[in-house]
Amino acid sequence: MNKKVLMCMSGGIDSSVAAILLLEQGYDLVGVTFRTWDYISEGCMEKETGCCSVDAIFEAKHFCEKLGFDHHVLDIRASFEKSVIGNFVDEYLAGRTPNPCVVCNSHIKWGEIIKKADELGCDLIATGHYARIRHENDRYVLSCGRDKAKDQSYFLWTLTQENLSRTLFPLGEYEKTEIRKIAADKGFKKLSEKRESQEICFIPDDDYRAFLKKRIPDLETKYAGGDFVSTSGKLLGKHKGFPFYTIGQRKGLEIAVGHPLYVVKIIPDSNTIILGTRDELDSTAMEIKNINMVKYHEIPVGLEVKTKIRYRNPGTFSRVFHSGDKLKVEFYKPVSAITPGQSAVIYEDDDVVAGGVIE
Repeated sequence: MNKKVLMCMSGGIDSSVAAILLLEQGYDLVGVTFRTWDYISEGCMEKETGCCSVDAIFEAKHFCEKLGFDHHVLDIRASFEKSVIGNFVDEYLAGRTPNPCVVCNSHIKWGEIIKKADELGCDLIATGHYARIRHENDRYVLSCGRDKAKDQSYFLWTLTQENLSRTLFPLGEYEKTEIRKIAADKGFKKLSEKRESQEICFIPDDDYRAFLKKRIPDLETKYAGGDFVSTSGKLLGKHKGFPFYTIGQRKGLEIAVGHPLYVVKIIPDSNTIILGTRDELDSTAMEIKNINMVKYHEIPVGLEVKTKIRYRNPGTFSRVFHSGDKLKVEFYKPVSAITPGQSAVIYEDDDVVAGGVIE
């Protein structure tokens, strides 16, 4: 075999065990860890716990040295700032709720990393994602990882056929418990017990509102005082600025009408937020844009699919058809809180058929 693989190393258990597995399969590895975010300049020095932090980079380097292969650090902070953080801020200012991990995968992990792979003469790249790839009917098909609780295929819908053809997911056939056991059995007990971060890497305290206010100092004064309006058009009160709210939000509205209210629509042009009941969050159709077709060139007529509108969403049976350069999704039963800016991923059983951004 001896194919050369650029192994994306985060310093965590998943990428580390992925590297162990590939070495055992006979691959020739080169490690790479990217520096995407300057925690110190952002006042987060004590929070250096993200997947691309300085500590993570040193942990990844040390692990590569232990396993006997070279390690490189790729400083892509400028690219990350422009493509991921820029998109994150712009989407909130447009009244949408972004998904930065999806943007990072397409622009960073399968953008900058493939460039680095070519530079180092690597045939393939590999990551510690829980997902699977197979080649079928002249297409590379992305599907769920065997561990459904850890499956990350939702975040990978942007991967092109070229991306998938050069990618290995060594953990796709494993449960997380098995990965921890492998690490322990190989003598990496501390690694096997390492806690996982569930936060957005550049928002270590999980407070996106504080992040926006820091990035845009006049954000509150510019947008505070907009109207909360009911679905029937009644003025309900004033809000703190539309970028601080998301579809489906109930807490923090500071509006009392005798029953729970939820954000059902955001209108950035007039700085207006529409509030409604839980039932008024339901919808049976949506359009998605920026489509990436994965399993098929186009949606087969009558294909039975499930569509997920957020990561932890179980998916809802739906029919999907092409509408110009977009996809129209019609759900067989109402779904709650369809959120513009989030990713919609369409599945046939475990296979990703296509994905896009909710309009």
